[in-house]
Amino acid sequence: MGVMSNFGVTGTTQDTRTGPPLAPPGRGRGARIEVRGLTKTFGGLTAVDHLDFTVEPGRITGFLGPNGAGKTTTLRMLLGLVRPTSGTATIDGHSYHDIPTPMKVVGSALEATSFHPGRSGRDHLRVLADATGVPLRRVDEMLELVGIPAAAKKRAGGYSMGMRQRLGLAAALLGDPRVVILDEPANGLDPEGILWLRGFLRHLSSEGKTILISSHLLQEVAQTVHDVVIIANGRSVAQGRIEDLQGPPTVLIRTPRAETLVQALRQEGLAAATQGDGAISVISHEPARVGDIAHRAGVAVHELHQVDTDLEALYFRLTRDPGNVNRNLGASTGGLAPNAAAPVGGGMR
Repeated sequence: MGVMSNFGVTGTTQDTRTGPPLAPPGRGRGARIEVRGLTKTFGGLTAVDHLDFTVEPGRITGFLGPNGAGKTTTLRMLLGLVRPTSGTATIDGHSYHDIPTPMKVVGSALEATSFHPGRSGRDHLRVLADATGVPLRRVDEMLELVGIPAAAKKRAGGYSMGMRQRLGLAAALLGDPRVVILDEPANGLDPEGILWLRGFLRHLSSEGKTILISSHLLQEVAQTVHDVVIIANGRSVAQGRIEDLQGPPTVLIRTPRAETLVQALRQEGLAAATQGDGAISVISHEPARVGDIAHRAGVAVHELHQVDTDLEALYFRLTRDPGNVNRNLGASTGGLAPNAAAPVGGGMR
C-alpha cells in the first residue's frame, strides 16, 4: 500500500448521506472474519453469548453495543488475547494463533496507550517493524499516512489522545494487513480528526481490506460503515447492511387534507400512511415528486422534508428493550448518547 496524501480531502467533499461507496470489484485483498457460536464466561458472568456474525472483505463493519455488551471481549477473542469458552472466531478460516505472520494479515488497535511512553513514535514503530520483519521504510510511510510525521521524533508519552490514536493506526497498518480491527478509533479525535478518520477507513476499504470497528459515535458510524452488528448482553440483536437496518427512505408531508393526499399518493403508486396532526409518511426518496403530487391534488402543504434514516433510533430501540438491558451491569448503564465517548475503565465492554 503506497502513501496516499489526499484521501482526507476526498472524505470532506463526498456526499455521505447515503453511506460510503462499496469497494471496486476485483480488488479484494481482505479476508473474511467469521464468528460462530462464540461464547465467553467469567465465573457466573456471561460476557459473550453464542454470538454469530461475518465481516466481508472490502467493507467497513461497525460493531456496536452499550457498555458491558461484550464488544471488547469479542475483539480480544478474535485476536487470540482471550480464550473462548466455546465457539470459534476465525480470520480467513484460521484462528489468530494459527496465522504464521499475523501482523501481515491482521492489524489491530485496541488500546491507545500500547507503547513505551519514553520512546518516540518513530522508534515505537521501528521496534515493531524489527520484531515482525517489516521493511523499515514502512515506518516513515505510515507516519506520513496517518498525518503525524512532524511528531515522530517526540516521546509518545507526550502525545495527545488524538495523536496516540493515529500512532496506533500506524502500528496496525505497518504490515500492510488484509484485516484491520479497531476498538473506539475516534476517541480523542477532534471533529477534523474524525472526518480524517472517515476518509482514512474508506481508503482502506477501497483497497479491499476488511475493516471492523467498534464505536459509540452512532452518527459517525452511520456515515462511515457499510454493515452493522449490534449486540446486547453478548448476543446479536441486529446485523446487516446499514441501509437495510435503517429502513426505507421516507418523506414526511403535513397537510390539513391528509386523507385526500394519501389517496392521491397511493394512486401514483406510493405507500403512504397518516401519522396524526395532518402528517403523512411516504415511502420515497423524492420529496419533489411528493410535493408535485400534492400540488396536482390541490391540497395545501404545511411541511415537506426527507426523513433521514436513523441508526440512532434503531440502536436505542434494540438496546433498551427490556430483554436486552445489560444483565451484568444493571439497567442504569444503558446506551450512550449518539456522540458520547465510552468512559475510561469500568469493566467489560
